[in-house]
Amino acid sequence: MDNLLAALTLLTRLPFYRIKEVPQQCYSHATSYWSLVGWLTGGIMALVYWLAIKVLPIQIAAILAIVSRVLVTGALHEDGLADFLDGFGGGHDRESTLRIMKDSHIGTYGVLGLILYYMFFYNMIMSVNPYLVPFVMIAADAYSKCVSSHITLLLPYARKQEESKVRVIYSKGDLKFELISLIGGLLALVPFVLKIPGQVSISAILLPVLTFLLLTGLFRKRLQGYTGDCCGATFLLCELSFWLATILSL
Repeated sequence: MDNLLAALTLLTRLPFYRIKEVPQQCYSHATSYWSLVGWLTGGIMALVYWLAIKVLPIQIAAILAIVSRVLVTGALHEDGLADFLDGFGGGHDRESTLRIMKDSHIGTYGVLGLILYYMFFYNMIMSVNPYLVPFVMIAADAYSKCVSSHITLLLPYARKQEESKVRVIYSKGDLKFELISLIGGLLALVPFVLKIPGQVSISAILLPVLTFLLLTGLFRKRLQGYTGDCCGATFLLCELSFWLATILSL
């Protein structure tokens, strides 16, 4: 329970910290519960979209759904994506990339990247049957967080602990980590699989894994590890690949 509260506190702006003050070491194990947090963040998006389409045009419903997750997460993942793009776009080696990613100011690559990200995300939502969108939202969020959480198994942390934005270095997973992460990610796929044709489900499951492997390879080559910004970027790009695979297969 403490580890789940730690994950919810890290990945959302909701006042879970008021429920209980969890031990600091619990934050190191939060990756196990990312996929469960995805049920909440993806579920809020799906609920907002489902309620909005009953009274508003679907274009507005899509925007409100996107905004709802930004508000719930405090744009944590988007901040990571922007820093990742600035660092890898403007940096030429490990040191310069990490220095740029650490800078709190957003650069050209980050601005353009976020604009393109939201353009893609909005249009992908609009490309799916409105009846199916809530199922895709929940599945894409939880499953992509599940996939992204495995970054700690493949890469070491690229900075020192005191240089981390949240002063936390995630621990490497074990069997318990794998079970919790997979349960959260795979269970979210069940409604999706039941509503979407089989070939769509297979491609939507595989493409985020391929995206994850490509990104971790890039992180290994440039940084010899990962950072919190890499985690946020990995989640959003894996999620986009889930939507893309769904659209291409429908």
